[in-house]
Parts: sequence; C-alpha cells; structure tokens
Amino acid sequence: MSRVTNGTRRPERRRKILKLAKGFTGRRGTNFKAARDAVRKSLRHAYVGRKDKKGTMRRLWIARINAAVRTEGLSYSRFIAGMQKAGIAINRKVLSNMAIEDPQAFKAIVEASKKAIGA
Repeated sequence: MSRVTNGTRRPERRRKILKLAKGFTGRRGTNFKAARDAVRKSLRHAYVGRKDKKGTMRRLWIARINAAVRTEGLSYSRFIAGMQKAGIAINRKVLSNMAIEDPQAFKAIVEASKKAIGA
C-alpha cells in the first residue's frame, strides 16, 4: 500500500496560501513557496498597519481641530487646556467631526474653553 503524506490537508493548505496570495505579481502569486513567504510578510505588514492607522487618524483629527480653532483665534494646545479646565471631556474624533458638521456647537465649546483659560 502506498504511503499517504498529509492526506487531503496538504492541497487545502496550499490552496489557502495561494488564495491569500491572489493578486501578487509573478511567482509570488502562483508558486507555493514564494507565495507562502510573501503572504507571511504581507500579514505582518497588515498587522502593523492596523496599529499605525490609529495614530494616523489621531493626527488627522488634531490637524482638523487646530484649523477650526485657529479661525476662532486660539491655538490647539490652549484650546485643549481650556477644555480640561472647563471640565469638557470630548474626544478628538468627535471634536473633529463636530468642527466639520456642526460649527455652531463647536464654536460654543471653543467659547467655553476660552472662558475657562481667561482668553
């Protein structure tokens, strides 16, 4: 009787890797060994990228808040300090969205912040 090495699991494993490598250029998309290395590396980069995205988004929110606050004659750091003194606890994502979608409410928060720092 012939010897079975890994049965049906082997083609399944290869198929899974090659499916993940779909769209990769050249040998990396068709050859199992090259695809395996490429997929491992791409999954590592994807993991790191998901972590980096959080910092990137925060930087974007801060830039938007800074731009909106400067039109009110205040800097970003003074605005945040004023919010803390006024006891307003709104995160940067919501503040950024508010500056774009609801300028009146954002202006009210800026005024409360100014009042708290005495500007």
